[in-house]
Amino acid sequence: MTATPSIACIGIIGKHVRTTKADEPLHISLFPPHEEQELDMSFILNSSLDIFDIRTRAKTVDQDLGLLHAVDERLAAYGWLTNTGIKFIIIVDMMGRLAKEEPDDKRKAQPIVGLRDAEMKPAFRAVQTAYIQLMLNPFFTPEERTPLQLANSNGRPATITSKKFATELQRIGHAWSPGVTSI
Repeated sequence: MTATPSIACIGIIGKHVRTTKADEPLHISLFPPHEEQELDMSFILNSSLDIFDIRTRAKTVDQDLGLLHAVDERLAAYGWLTNTGIKFIIIVDMMGRLAKEEPDDKRKAQPIVGLRDAEMKPAFRAVQTAYIQLMLNPFFTPEERTPLQLANSNGRPATITSKKFATELQRIGHAWSPGVTSI
């Protein structure tokens, strides 16, 4: 039995307009079997931001930052940076889905050793297209206030709450697999 990598989390991280130091999560989508691991995924997303910072200070970066870091043998974070400073982070579960089920094979699924950075590009392009479509929506107004003003009743910062955007990210996360050329 072999496993094929799948997306565990898609994070959209924005740069606050009035400060240069505050990266703020705008949206986080979780995928099976990681739906209950919001805190763990938030930690991985935040630790990935340090790598974005190091790479952008070190040299001129391309949009596709590729592998940011392998968290362990199962999870790896990949990054994409837009021209406007919005960061997309996709966390891939290397043992995500069973590729082929064989009833006689009782061995545990083995993780894929790694992915080529190019295999993530279709997912990042689809996420960027969804984000652009959200920004083009005349009824969506990105907030330009401070994080304290944006806080909702739970005390958490406001995020992108568009159901259409969230549904599109779910579609992208479920549709992606290694070798897919467009989503």
